Amino acid sequence: MALILNNSAISPGIFKMTVAFTGVVKPGQFFMLRAWDKDPLLSRPISVHNYETGQLSFLYQVVGKGTEILSQLQTDDEVTIQGPYGNGFPEITGDLCMVGGGIGTAPLYYLARHYREQNPTGKCRIYLGFRDSAYGVDAFEALADEMILDVGGIITNKLVVLASETVVTCGPEIMMETVAKTVPADNTVYVSLEAHMACGIGACLGCSCETRSGNKKVCKDGPVFVREEVFNV
Repeated sequence: MALILNNSAISPGIFKMTVAFTGVVKPGQFFMLRAWDKDPLLSRPISVHNYETGQLSFLYQVVGKGTEILSQLQTDDEVTIQGPYGNGFPEITGDLCMVGGGIGTAPLYYLARHYREQNPTGKCRIYLGFRDSAYGVDAFEALADEMILDVGGIITNKLVVLASETVVTCGPEIMMETVAKTVPADNTVYVSLEAHMACGIGACLGCSCETRSGNKKVCKDGPVFVREEVFNV
């Protein structure tokens, strides 16, 4: 169980929950969250938005019964968290370009902050796309050398990748596939996948996905993959 320090809406249907937690957490990893007994049956996998000084944050969208229950929790309530799970983003030492769409922007903030701490002279460019309204933009702006924002359009139409950059993307699958297929082959591209998960540790096989090297589990083998593994490029 983790004590909730804050849980509030930052945009319509978008909540940020911060809980007390101490451990080792890598950008790109996720936790399984639960605040109910039997209904719904499964815990909810939610990526890490930020972690520092004993505080772990999740940015999530209310899309069903589980996340609706999570959104109703208050400060000093408790929530069951299991994790961290999954392979996070690798250490990036060169320049970084991030492409996020909607709630897929959530795990990119921790990566951007970690990257800036480890690479104070590196260049970080960030593309953020939202369907209706933007959220969390100010936090990204504080870390970016350049930020491109799009609301209501298609963020990949604005994407220009430089030869020196490693690209990281998270968001709707169609957006990530477009990034994977349009970024030049010489650039390394990492994609962070989403999937329905029951256990988070690879035991149930519920999040199996097709890759070039056979079926893999998003929760255990991912959620971060190189683009060539999961998209035909």
